[in-house]
Amino acid sequence: MSTLALWLSIGGAGVVTFALRLSFIALLGRMEIPPFLGRALRFVPAAVLTAVVIPLLFYENGTLEVSLGNERLLAGLAAALIAWRTRSVLFPSSGAWRRCGRCRR
Repeated sequence: MSTLALWLSIGGAGVVTFALRLSFIALLGRMEIPPFLGRALRFVPAAVLTAVVIPLLFYENGTLEVSLGNERLLAGLAAALIAWRTRSVLFPSSGAWRRCGRCRR
């Protein structure tokens, strides 16, 4: 792929993403969302984050790996414990990185 094609692809993806987001903002800005839909939409970010993170933690090389040898799972559990105790976003990230560093030594 040439440099020009790469930059055109990146720019095109950016324009399409912006247009999609703007269309929802413009459309939903004019209409009232039913209360049940508003309540349901509050759970979308948590569901998407779970769908992305869980396979990364539990699968290694395409197989289910639930053991103490799974470094990513241990780091994820450490991050979850720190998040539960501190109610912070910054501390779990640093704790998971520390845990992952200890596992590799």
